[in-house]
Amino acid sequence: MISIIVLIFVFILIAKRQVGNFNFDIWQIMLGGAVAVLITNQISVPDALSSINIDVILFLFGMFVVAVALEDSGYLSHLISVLTGNVKSVDTLVFYLLFGAGLASAILMNDSLAIIGTPVVLLISKKHNINAKMLLIVLAFAITIGSVMSPIGNPQNLLIAIHGNIHNSFLNFLQYLFIPTIINLFAAFLIIRIFYRKQFNHLILHHSEEPVKDINLANISKASLLIMLVLISIKVTMAFLDEGAEFKLTYIALAASLPELLFSKRRIEIVKKIDWHTLIFFASMFILMQSVWNTGIFQEIIKDSHFNFASVFLILVVGILLSQLISNVPLVALYLPVLMSNNVALKGMMALAAGSTIAGNLFILGAASNIIIIQNAEKKAGETITFFEFAKVGIPVTIFNALIYYLFLK
Repeated sequence: MISIIVLIFVFILIAKRQVGNFNFDIWQIMLGGAVAVLITNQISVPDALSSINIDVILFLFGMFVVAVALEDSGYLSHLISVLTGNVKSVDTLVFYLLFGAGLASAILMNDSLAIIGTPVVLLISKKHNINAKMLLIVLAFAITIGSVMSPIGNPQNLLIAIHGNIHNSFLNFLQYLFIPTIINLFAAFLIIRIFYRKQFNHLILHHSEEPVKDINLANISKASLLIMLVLISIKVTMAFLDEGAEFKLTYIALAASLPELLFSKRRIEIVKKIDWHTLIFFASMFILMQSVWNTGIFQEIIKDSHFNFASVFLILVVGILLSQLISNVPLVALYLPVLMSNNVALKGMMALAAGSTIAGNLFILGAASNIIIIQNAEKKAGETITFFEFAKVGIPVTIFNALIYYLFLK
C-alpha cells in the first residue's frame, strides 16, 4: 500500500512542481519516488535493478547521442530551414508539424521523434517568435496520435503485435487504425487552433537558411541518419513480410550512434551533453512502477470485477486511465493475458493499442515521449509545460480521440 501512496504523492508533486520555496524537476520527483519505495522495502534492490528496462535506456542513449550531434553540428537547424522554407503561415506550419511528426512517428517510433523533434520546434519557436509551449504540445500530440497506427510506432504496440497473436501486424494496424488516426490528427489541429487562437495570426513567416557550424560533425550526423533509415527500412520490410526474427529498435539506435562515438573528435563533449536526467527519470519510473505492480492491487481489481474487460469501450477506457497510473507498457503487459484468455477479437487488440497510446494525450505521465519533450525543453531552452497546461488541451483531445477510435472499432 505504501507504493500506491508514494505514486499518488509523485503525481501531486509533478502537478505542482513546487513545495514552499523549492522547485522540482520531473526527474527529481520520480527519483524521490524510487528512493522512497526502496528505503521502505516495498521493492528489493535486486528486483529494482531487474525492473529497469535496459533496452529502453540503451535506445534513449543512442538516440540522444544522434540528437546532440545533429544539433551541435548545426545540420539539424540547416535541414529544418530547408524543409520549412516555403511555409508562410503559422496555420500551415502547425499543420505540417502535426502531420509530418505524426506520420514519421509511425515508422521512427514516438520516442525517437520526441528526442529529435524537441530541438526542432524550439528552433522554429525562437526563429519566428511563436509560442514554444504550443509547438511543444503540437509535437507531443502529433507523435502520440501518429504512433497509434503502426506496430512499431511505440513500445506498447510492439508488445501487442508480438504477443497478441496478430498475423501480419503492419497490415492489420493500418487497416483498423489508419483512417481514425488521420481524423484524429485533423481534430488535434482544430482543437489546438481553438486553445491557441491568438498564436494563429496572419503574419507571413520569413525564412533564412541556417548555416552548418561543424562540417565534420555534420557529415558524421548524416552517416548516422543514413544508418538509421536503412535499418528502419529493413525492420519495416521484415514487419510487412511478417518475419518472426527479432530486430530491436535498441539495435537501430545504438548502430546509429556509433559514427559519433567512434569517429567524432567531440565524442566526450557529446556524451556529456546527453540528457542524463531523462535516463534517470526512466530508470526511477521503472522501479516505482514495478513496486506498484508488486502490490497486486490492479491485478485484483481486474480479476474480481464484473465488468466485461473484453469490450472495445472498456478496453479503451482502461487503457487511457490506468496508463496514467502504471504507465502504458506495464498496462499492456497486464491486460494482454486478460484479453488472450477471453479470446478477444482483433478489434479488441486494436482498441488496446489505441487506448494505451492516446493515454499520452490526457496527462503528462501518460506517455514517455511527453517526459522526453518536457525534460529536453527545460534543459535546452528553459521552456516547460505544466501539468495543468497540458491537461487543459489534452483532455478534449483525448476525449475526441477515444470517441473516433471507438466508432471505428465497435
